[in-house]
Amino acid sequence: MPIDMRGINPAPVTPFTPDGEVDYAAIKRLGSWLGSIDGVTSLVVLGHAGEGTFLSQDEKSRVIEAFVASTDGRLPVVAGISLEGTAVAVEESKCAVRAGAKAALVYPPHGWLRFGFQKGAPQDRYRAIYEEAGLECILFQYPDVTKACYDLDTQLEIAAQPGVFAEKCGVRNMVRWDTEVPIIRKANPDLQFLTCHDEYLLHTIFDVDGCLVGYGNVASELLVKLLAAGKARDYPAARAVHDRLFPVTRTIYHRGSHMEGTVALKEALVARGVLETATVRSPLQPLPAGAHEEIADALRAAGLGRAEIPA
Repeated sequence: MPIDMRGINPAPVTPFTPDGEVDYAAIKRLGSWLGSIDGVTSLVVLGHAGEGTFLSQDEKSRVIEAFVASTDGRLPVVAGISLEGTAVAVEESKCAVRAGAKAALVYPPHGWLRFGFQKGAPQDRYRAIYEEAGLECILFQYPDVTKACYDLDTQLEIAAQPGVFAEKCGVRNMVRWDTEVPIIRKANPDLQFLTCHDEYLLHTIFDVDGCLVGYGNVASELLVKLLAAGKARDYPAARAVHDRLFPVTRTIYHRGSHMEGTVALKEALVARGVLETATVRSPLQPLPAGAHEEIADALRAAGLGRAEIPA
């Protein structure tokens, strides 16, 4: 039975100590807090926001275990699967299963970003992970500025495969969103459709079952309200949440690189009292002087104060 992601699904950051080691005590704080928010339906770890590609395999497994333990197993944990070759991605998936993951967010191989993919190769990647590792899969649609963005036929074929239960759509082209999403949803009425457009949530919130977003690290309380307004087709209510969050959106996601959003999320979690440090791993770099204060001011303007972390 697929897990239910029809809600807010944060993609947690991976906290590090000041000397760069994974901070498992901080994972417990972050996971337990996110898991206490009504409307949060899963935790999707080892994604871009979680710096998953910067971790060793042992670290990846321990991070999964720590997030599972952070909610005493109440919330399902989805693992990002990102290794390049299909065979090693299957082995990565098996490790995720042993660590307690309940599903896989399947990344395209890095080489496809530059060179594109051969017809049928994405379908084979999803099939192998499901059949050989036993993990149900989320189809991950990359931005269409990359060559790893799947055409409509490929999305339809992957979505129809056994073991594929959801699509995380990050196409970031609103023409393609408006054109393709209705076709995919009509062809696959049981597919859970998820937006990951942290910076375009207002546009995409009316077409989805849930949100799978790094933004959920710091604002899940308000994103729950945004999603409810979207499902109710209540544009004024959705717009009100969007406008309340807009200063936060700007300070986190309107930066030179989307990857800087990961650093900004950690600064926001420090401001909310969840993390003690915003340490990241290279090639990520700290934000410039003054960024933390800017982010903290934006959170206050949105009414997002210190988090109430369960004891």
